[in-house]
Amino acid sequence: MVSRLQVKAARTGREIVNVTPQSAGWKHVGFRAIRLETGESEHIDTGARELCLVVLSGRVDVSIGTQTWSALGTRDSVFDDCAPAAIYVPPNHVVTLRAVRDCELGLCTAPCDALPRAVRLLDPAQMKRSVRGKGSNTRHVCDILPHDDPTAAHLLVVEVLTPAGHSSSYPPHKHDAETPPLETLLEETYYHRLNPPQGFAFQRIYTDDRDIDEACAVEDHDVVMVPRGYHPVVAPHGYDLYYLNVMAGPNRLWVFRNDPAHEWMLKGKNP
Repeated sequence: MVSRLQVKAARTGREIVNVTPQSAGWKHVGFRAIRLETGESEHIDTGARELCLVVLSGRVDVSIGTQTWSALGTRDSVFDDCAPAAIYVPPNHVVTLRAVRDCELGLCTAPCDALPRAVRLLDPAQMKRSVRGKGSNTRHVCDILPHDDPTAAHLLVVEVLTPAGHSSSYPPHKHDAETPPLETLLEETYYHRLNPPQGFAFQRIYTDDRDIDEACAVEDHDVVMVPRGYHPVVAPHGYDLYYLNVMAGPNRLWVFRNDPAHEWMLKGKNP
Protein backbone atom coordinates (compact mmCIF):
# COMPACT_ATOMS: atom_id res chain seq x y z
CA MET A 1 0.00 0.00 0.00
CA VAL A 2 1.29 3.45 -0.92
CA SER A 3 1.58 5.88 2.01
CA ARG A 4 -0.92 8.74 2.08
CA LEU A 5 2.12 11.03 2.24
CA GLN A 6 3.56 9.67 -1.02
CA VAL A 7 2.64 10.78 -4.54
CA LYS A 8 3.52 8.24 -7.21
CA ALA A 9 4.99 9.61 -10.42
CA ALA A 10 3.71 9.17 -13.95
CA ARG A 11 6.40 7.19 -15.75
CA THR A 12 5.63 8.69 -19.14
CA GLY A 13 4.07 11.87 -20.47
CA ARG A 14 4.52 15.56 -19.74
CA GLU A 15 3.12 15.66 -16.21
CA ILE A 16 5.38 13.75 -13.80
CA VAL A 17 3.82 14.78 -10.50
CA ASN A 18 1.80 17.68 -9.12
CA VAL A 19 1.31 18.61 -5.46
CA THR A 20 -0.85 21.60 -4.56
CA PRO A 21 -1.75 22.96 -1.12
CA GLN A 22 -5.25 21.63 -1.75
CA SER A 23 -4.12 18.10 -2.67
CA ALA A 24 -1.63 18.01 0.22
CA GLY A 25 -4.08 19.40 2.76
CA TRP A 26 -1.78 22.17 3.91
CA LYS A 27 -1.28 25.92 3.39
CA HIS A 28 1.98 26.75 1.67
CA VAL A 29 4.03 24.41 -0.51
CA GLY A 30 3.28 23.58 -4.12
CA PHE A 31 5.48 21.39 -6.33
CA ARG A 32 5.12 20.22 -9.90
CA ALA A 33 7.60 18.34 -12.10
CA ILE A 34 7.24 18.16 -15.88
CA ARG A 35 9.05 16.70 -18.86
CA LEU A 36 9.33 18.61 -22.12
CA GLU A 37 10.60 16.96 -25.27
CA THR A 38 12.69 19.00 -27.69
CA GLY A 39 10.49 21.68 -29.26
CA GLU A 40 7.61 21.35 -26.78
CA SER A 41 6.31 24.42 -24.94
CA GLU A 42 4.62 25.17 -21.62
CA HIS A 43 2.98 28.32 -20.27
CA ILE A 44 2.81 28.99 -16.53
CA ASP A 45 0.80 31.76 -14.87
CA THR A 46 2.16 32.36 -11.36
CA GLY A 47 -1.10 33.96 -10.20
CA ALA A 48 -0.85 35.00 -6.56
CA ARG A 49 2.10 32.70 -5.83
CA GLU A 50 5.86 33.00 -6.15
CA LEU A 51 7.72 30.45 -8.26
CA CYS A 52 11.21 29.01 -8.38
CA LEU A 53 11.80 27.29 -11.72
CA VAL A 54 14.60 24.72 -11.46
CA VAL A 55 16.03 23.25 -14.67
CA LEU A 56 16.72 19.77 -13.34
CA SER A 57 18.18 18.54 -16.62
CA GLY A 58 18.29 19.47 -20.30
CA ARG A 59 18.04 22.93 -21.86
CA VAL A 60 15.07 25.30 -22.11
CA ASP A 61 14.32 28.76 -23.49
CA VAL A 62 12.54 30.93 -20.91
CA SER A 63 10.53 34.10 -21.59
CA ILE A 64 9.02 36.26 -18.83
CA GLY A 65 7.61 39.57 -20.04
CA THR A 66 10.42 41.35 -21.91
CA GLN A 67 13.13 39.11 -20.44
CA THR A 68 14.40 36.00 -22.20
CA TRP A 69 17.02 33.38 -21.47
CA SER A 70 18.18 31.01 -24.19
CA ALA A 71 19.14 27.37 -23.66
CA LEU A 72 18.99 27.68 -19.88
CA GLY A 73 20.40 24.63 -18.14
CA THR A 74 23.69 23.33 -16.78
CA ARG A 75 23.47 19.55 -16.81
CA ASP A 76 22.17 16.44 -18.52
CA SER A 77 21.26 14.68 -15.28
CA VAL A 78 20.51 15.67 -11.69
CA PHE A 79 23.43 13.42 -10.79
CA ASP A 80 25.94 15.61 -12.68
CA ASP A 81 28.41 17.33 -10.36
CA CYS A 82 27.19 20.91 -10.78
CA ALA A 83 24.51 23.30 -9.52
CA PRO A 84 21.31 23.73 -11.55
CA ALA A 85 20.03 26.72 -13.47
CA ALA A 86 17.06 28.36 -11.75
CA ILE A 87 14.88 31.48 -11.95
CA TYR A 88 12.80 33.18 -9.26
CA VAL A 89 9.47 34.58 -10.50
CA PRO A 90 7.17 36.73 -8.33
CA PRO A 91 3.36 36.67 -8.57
CA ASN A 92 1.34 37.87 -11.56
CA HIS A 93 3.79 36.80 -14.26
CA VAL A 94 3.43 34.46 -17.22
CA VAL A 95 6.38 32.17 -17.91
CA THR A 96 6.79 30.66 -21.38
CA LEU A 97 9.05 27.62 -21.71
CA ARG A 98 10.31 25.94 -24.86
CA ALA A 99 12.58 22.91 -24.68
CA VAL A 100 15.79 23.26 -26.69
CA ARG A 101 16.72 19.75 -25.60
CA ASP A 102 14.65 17.16 -23.74
CA CYS A 103 14.35 18.58 -20.25
CA GLU A 104 12.95 17.99 -16.79
CA LEU A 105 11.74 20.98 -14.81
CA GLY A 106 10.84 21.51 -11.16
CA LEU A 107 8.20 24.15 -10.45
CA CYS A 108 8.36 25.17 -6.78
CA THR A 109 5.70 27.55 -5.44
CA ALA A 110 4.53 29.24 -2.25
CA PRO A 111 2.34 32.18 -1.19
CA CYS A 112 3.94 35.58 -1.60
CA ASP A 113 3.69 38.91 0.20
CA ALA A 114 2.81 42.46 -0.87
CA LEU A 115 6.41 43.66 -1.22
CA PRO A 116 7.69 44.48 -4.72
CA ARG A 117 9.78 41.57 -5.96
CA ALA A 118 11.63 41.09 -9.25
CA VAL A 119 12.27 38.23 -11.63
CA ARG A 120 15.79 37.02 -10.90
CA LEU A 121 18.11 34.53 -12.53
CA LEU A 122 19.70 32.45 -9.76
CA ASP A 123 23.32 32.05 -10.80
CA PRO A 124 24.56 28.45 -10.36
CA ALA A 125 28.06 29.78 -9.70
CA GLN A 126 26.75 31.66 -6.65
CA MET A 127 24.82 28.75 -5.14
CA LYS A 128 26.41 27.38 -1.99
CA ARG A 129 27.45 23.75 -2.36
CA SER A 130 28.53 21.86 0.73
CA VAL A 131 29.11 18.43 2.23
CA ARG A 132 27.21 17.49 5.38
CA GLY A 133 27.71 14.61 7.75
CA LYS A 134 30.46 12.04 7.83
CA GLY A 135 30.92 8.36 7.08
CA SER A 136 27.71 6.74 5.84
CA ASN A 137 25.82 9.92 6.75
CA THR A 138 27.71 12.03 4.18
CA ARG A 139 25.58 13.86 1.62
CA HIS A 140 26.10 16.69 -0.86
CA VAL A 141 23.91 19.80 -0.64
CA CYS A 142 23.22 22.67 -3.04
CA ASP A 143 21.31 25.70 -1.71
CA ILE A 144 19.28 26.99 -4.65
CA LEU A 145 17.10 29.48 -2.76
CA PRO A 146 18.14 29.41 0.93
CA HIS A 147 16.43 31.20 3.80
CA ASP A 148 19.14 33.87 4.03
CA ASP A 149 18.53 34.95 0.41
CA PRO A 150 16.03 37.86 0.51
CA THR A 151 14.81 37.23 -3.06
CA ALA A 152 11.69 35.27 -2.02
CA ALA A 153 8.90 35.86 0.50
CA HIS A 154 8.26 32.32 1.78
CA LEU A 155 9.92 29.86 -0.60
CA LEU A 156 13.04 27.81 0.19
CA VAL A 157 14.57 25.38 -2.33
CA VAL A 158 17.50 23.01 -1.85
CA GLU A 159 18.76 19.83 -3.51
CA VAL A 160 20.66 16.94 -1.95
CA LEU A 161 22.63 14.04 -3.39
CA THR A 162 22.90 11.04 -1.05
CA PRO A 163 25.42 8.39 -2.16
CA ALA A 164 24.36 4.75 -2.27
CA GLY A 165 24.36 3.12 1.16
CA HIS A 166 24.09 6.46 2.97
CA SER A 167 21.43 8.13 5.10
CA SER A 168 20.18 11.68 4.74
CA SER A 169 18.02 14.18 6.63
CA TYR A 170 19.66 12.35 9.50
CA PRO A 171 19.78 12.26 12.48
CA PRO A 172 16.02 12.64 12.11
CA HIS A 173 14.94 16.27 12.43
CA LYS A 174 11.70 18.22 12.25
CA HIS A 175 10.51 21.78 11.67
CA ASP A 176 6.80 21.87 12.49
CA ALA A 177 6.52 24.28 15.45
CA GLU A 178 6.65 28.06 15.08
CA THR A 179 8.79 28.68 18.17
CA PRO A 180 11.79 30.71 16.94
CA PRO A 181 14.64 30.76 17.69
CA LEU A 182 14.26 27.11 18.73
CA GLU A 183 12.28 25.82 15.73
CA THR A 184 10.23 27.07 12.80
CA LEU A 185 7.21 25.70 10.95
CA LEU A 186 7.93 24.65 7.37
CA GLU A 187 5.96 22.26 5.16
CA GLU A 188 8.20 20.27 2.84
CA THR A 189 8.19 18.10 -0.26
CA TYR A 190 10.88 15.66 -1.36
CA TYR A 191 11.14 14.99 -5.11
CA HIS A 192 13.19 11.79 -5.40
CA ARG A 193 15.40 10.59 -8.25
CA LEU A 194 17.36 7.32 -8.30
CA ASN A 195 20.50 6.32 -10.18
CA PRO A 196 20.19 3.79 -11.78
CA PRO A 197 16.50 4.65 -12.22
CA GLN A 198 15.12 1.18 -11.41
CA GLY A 199 16.25 1.68 -7.81
CA PHE A 200 14.34 2.61 -4.68
CA ALA A 201 14.93 4.35 -1.35
CA PHE A 202 13.17 4.57 2.00
CA GLN A 203 11.79 7.56 3.87
CA ARG A 204 10.07 7.56 7.24
CA ILE A 205 7.81 10.36 8.51
CA TYR A 206 6.94 10.24 12.21
CA THR A 207 6.00 12.53 15.10
CA ASP A 208 6.97 12.38 18.76
CA ASP A 209 3.57 10.97 19.73
CA ARG A 210 3.45 8.73 16.60
CA ASP A 211 0.28 10.45 15.45
CA ILE A 212 2.09 10.17 12.12
CA ASP A 213 4.34 7.16 11.59
CA GLU A 214 4.63 6.12 7.96
CA ALA A 215 7.37 4.50 5.90
CA CYS A 216 7.56 5.11 2.16
CA ALA A 217 9.35 2.98 -0.43
CA VAL A 218 10.10 5.68 -2.98
CA GLU A 219 10.91 5.09 -6.62
CA ASP A 220 12.29 7.35 -9.32
CA HIS A 221 10.34 10.66 -9.60
CA ASP A 222 8.09 10.01 -6.57
CA VAL A 223 7.25 12.81 -4.14
CA VAL A 224 7.00 12.49 -0.37
CA MET A 225 5.07 15.17 1.53
CA VAL A 226 6.15 16.16 5.04
CA PRO A 227 3.38 18.13 6.77
CA ARG A 228 5.06 17.70 10.15
CA GLY A 229 7.34 15.32 12.02
CA TYR A 230 10.79 13.83 11.50
CA HIS A 231 11.64 12.63 7.99
CA PRO A 232 14.91 10.65 7.56
CA VAL A 233 15.89 9.02 4.26
CA VAL A 234 18.04 5.98 3.45
CA ALA A 235 19.57 5.08 0.06
CA PRO A 236 20.23 1.32 -0.32
CA HIS A 237 23.48 -0.12 -1.62
CA GLY A 238 23.89 0.33 -5.38
CA TYR A 239 21.56 3.31 -5.85
CA ASP A 240 22.48 6.97 -5.50
CA LEU A 241 19.60 9.17 -4.36
CA TYR A 242 18.86 12.75 -5.38
CA TYR A 243 16.05 14.84 -3.98
CA LEU A 244 14.80 18.37 -4.50
CA ASN A 245 13.32 19.92 -1.35
CA VAL A 246 10.69 22.66 -1.40
CA MET A 247 9.88 24.30 1.93
CA ALA A 248 7.56 27.13 2.95
CA GLY A 249 5.76 28.30 6.06
CA PRO A 250 4.40 31.39 7.78
CA ASN A 251 7.93 32.81 8.04
CA ARG A 252 10.95 32.25 5.84
CA LEU A 253 13.38 30.78 8.33
CA TRP A 254 14.73 27.21 8.55
CA VAL A 255 15.36 26.18 12.15
CA PHE A 256 15.00 22.48 12.93
CA ARG A 257 15.02 20.25 16.01
CA ASN A 258 16.67 16.84 16.06
CA ASP A 259 14.90 13.83 17.52
CA PRO A 260 16.35 13.69 21.05
CA ALA A 261 16.40 9.89 20.92
CA HIS A 262 18.96 9.97 18.10
CA GLU A 263 20.87 13.17 18.75
CA TRP A 264 23.52 11.23 20.69
CA MET A 265 25.26 10.25 17.45
CA LEU A 266 26.24 13.87 16.84
CA LYS A 267 28.19 13.67 20.09
CA GLY A 268 29.67 10.29 19.22
CA LYS A 269 28.48 8.53 22.34
CA ASN A 270 25.35 6.44 22.94
CA PRO A 271 23.84 7.39 26.30
